[in-house]
Amino acid sequence: MENKIDVRGFIQVCIVVEDIEKALDRWSAIFNIERPEIRITEPSRSPDLTYRGEIAEYGMKMAVMQADGFVIELVEPDENPSTFREFLTKHGSGVHHLGFEVGDRRDAIVSELEDKEGFAMRTIGYYPGSSWTVVDSEDALGVNINIKPRR
Repeated sequence: MENKIDVRGFIQVCIVVEDIEKALDRWSAIFNIERPEIRITEPSRSPDLTYRGEIAEYGMKMAVMQADGFVIELVEPDENPSTFREFLTKHGSGVHHLGFEVGDRRDAIVSELEDKEGFAMRTIGYYPGSSWTVVDSEDALGVNINIKPRR
């Protein structure tokens, strides 16, 4: 690949869970940290969110734990089709993706991952000031990759 992902851009581990309340209790106790807030996103159909090439409509419960230079994100998806529901149904709880910040090389990296590695885009999400793109690399790498231009 011409546009390689720099590991110094590693910013996130996302873990999909069946029950975020139980998972947060365990993580908080094990790491002796304050229990982070759970954010709830209700399903909403928006062109700013796609799943497997279609406009998506799903919700989730999410909590973020700050680590040294990266975050651990826990996600409990609702039952609607999403990359998170797909993973949970297929594998149960586990690491859904590793996130990397790549700056203005985002489009070039995603394009090469699709064209040269065969990693299809699973999900694209846009939010004020940035975006996220999960490429389907779990069969080849054991985990999906999230490419972000910036936090």
